[in-house]
Amino acid sequence: MPSPEAPLLEVRGLVRRYGRTTVLGGIDLSLGAGEALLILGPNGAGKSTLLRTLAGLARPDGGSVRLAGAPVAESRRRVGYLAHDSLLYDELTVEENLRFAARLQGPVDDGAIARALATGELTPQRDRLVRHLSRGQVQRTALVRALLHGPDLLLLDEPYTGLDSASAASLTAFLQGCIARGRTVILVGHHVDEGWEVVTRVAALARGKWILETPRPASPLETTTRYREALRG
Repeated sequence: MPSPEAPLLEVRGLVRRYGRTTVLGGIDLSLGAGEALLILGPNGAGKSTLLRTLAGLARPDGGSVRLAGAPVAESRRRVGYLAHDSLLYDELTVEENLRFAARLQGPVDDGAIARALATGELTPQRDRLVRHLSRGQVQRTALVRALLHGPDLLLLDEPYTGLDSASAASLTAFLQGCIARGRTVILVGHHVDEGWEVVTRVAALARGKWILETPRPASPLETTTRYREALRG
């Protein structure tokens, strides 16, 4: 999956196993700054395992993951990761969650917290407990938390799940801003129209291997057709 410029993310022959089961069977991937990849695939295809391995949270059993030329294990501060579950603390406020995450990275910058709240349109909710937020507000809180340390690569596991149309549109606009600032985005989804306006490339994973990898087709319908044909093949 070549990138026209020197890649920010370069993956070669990535293998990941659980016991005797091969979950990722030799994945290659190359993405440059400002690109956005949508990864499709059936349940159990290895999508979440791929994101965790790209984030440096799981060690490859073979192959390599490099970010800006360095092993991702040495570059984890340059990666922002949003799991399928937000992993926020329900009994803390929005601001307290951000401060806690920032403290793990070093001294807390009040200005950075304020900017993060504004970026996520969360300033009015800063003192609300997370358990009282809407699904869209929870997603935005988790996203700005992932961006607090200024990562170059943003990995999102099914970020559109459970969002209504207004929240989905807000998330898409948020991601467009990230990409405009040169961040690289990989998002896992179940539907081709999730983040379609943001996506520059589409890939599909099945049985631990790419079955489709292409620049974004002309329409969601064309993508769906090609994806279904690849699954049948």
